[in-house]
Amino acid sequence: MNKIKLKAGLQAVFKSCALCLTVAGLLLSSPVVRAEQNKAALEQLVLGAGCFWGVEKRFEALPGVVDAVAGYADGRGVRPTYQAITAPEQRMNPDNFAEVVQVTYNPALISSSTLLQFYFEQHDPTQKNRQGNDIGTQYRSIVLYSTPEQQQTALALKAQYQQLLTAAGYGEIQTQIKALKRFYPAEDYHQDYLAKNPAGYCPDHATGVRFAVQSEATPDTTPDNSALLTGQHILVIDAPYCPYCAIFKREVADHYQGSIPMHFRRAQQLQGLSLKTPTFATPTILFLDNGVEQFGRQGAMSAAEFYQALGYFKLGDSEAFRVAFDKGTDNRFCQQYEIFKNTPDGVFTDKLSGQPLFDTRDRFDSGTGWLSFRRAVKGAVIEQPDNSYGMQRTEIRAKKSGIHLGHLFFDGPNGSARYCINATVLDFVPRGS
Repeated sequence: MNKIKLKAGLQAVFKSCALCLTVAGLLLSSPVVRAEQNKAALEQLVLGAGCFWGVEKRFEALPGVVDAVAGYADGRGVRPTYQAITAPEQRMNPDNFAEVVQVTYNPALISSSTLLQFYFEQHDPTQKNRQGNDIGTQYRSIVLYSTPEQQQTALALKAQYQQLLTAAGYGEIQTQIKALKRFYPAEDYHQDYLAKNPAGYCPDHATGVRFAVQSEATPDTTPDNSALLTGQHILVIDAPYCPYCAIFKREVADHYQGSIPMHFRRAQQLQGLSLKTPTFATPTILFLDNGVEQFGRQGAMSAAEFYQALGYFKLGDSEAFRVAFDKGTDNRFCQQYEIFKNTPDGVFTDKLSGQPLFDTRDRFDSGTGWLSFRRAVKGAVIEQPDNSYGMQRTEIRAKKSGIHLGHLFFDGPNGSARYCINATVLDFVPRGS
């Protein structure tokens, strides 16, 4: 039986009976009925804003969006497949299918107005049949509505956004607004593509023009980049609603305490810098020396990848780099050991991440020519077996950066632990500084 009819029938039967009304309420609140009601309450918009991988990812991140599905729509005379629409002869065919995303949302949690404002803000609607270097009719800007309310909202917001874009020096909006005829889901490998390929292509072509002034810094704010023109810096190209930017922050940036400053910018905020890596993908991590990019990486980086790149940037071809990443060992009584063996009270930190690793209060002179400690800072290191060179040892690595630090032995005073640590991979911070 149709669940809506079931609901109406139950309400009629139990209308005059208070006790039975309670029973009816329990029935009507069952998971099956609730699911049917919730499903009926959902709405859909189909939106095209360039490459559908990034569009899908950004909309899925919005609270109130139930699902986002990559697909094809608004085409005629062409098969709705990726192979067909990307054929060279279809590149400027006005009847080609557009790459779109079907956004299913709960209007009680997010309105069509909010969705469409975000839609206009997250790409450049003044570009016709392209977004950045993606050129062709398949990349056209298009809104395909399912209800009259969605149509009216889209037209009104297009007119409002045109005024804002004109004031910012942009041209005419090219976004088409049409009724949806049919949506064709894209092939499986396109669905959640960037979740499967975190370093995949995810361009950000937003103009930086917003519908309302935000309390936080917005992409059209021009920052002062003068500090980045002197010395070494790490620059991360960020974007709103970028899940992989959030992953990088959570796994790397939130814990980073290194001596080379890390900065976040939007693609529109790079004035005065000399860059060579394209910045349309987010995140993009760039390593700058006196405002000039030395090297960069488009897409997300794991902690291991980031710290290896940082190690190369900061340490270069040095003994410290070989110790950190090739499991090397300092020379006995090396210069850095001589500097660090008698420091004032303080903490030794990871040379790359800045994470505290060892305390001078646990340091002792083992006479070996390497720094020796009774213990590590709690939770700061990883211990793992090392059977290289025919020996059975316990290797010590920094937990955050993963760099090699040294080995753990039990030949300290009275058979106690001795963390035998390479001085070249450490920095020193006096206590209280």
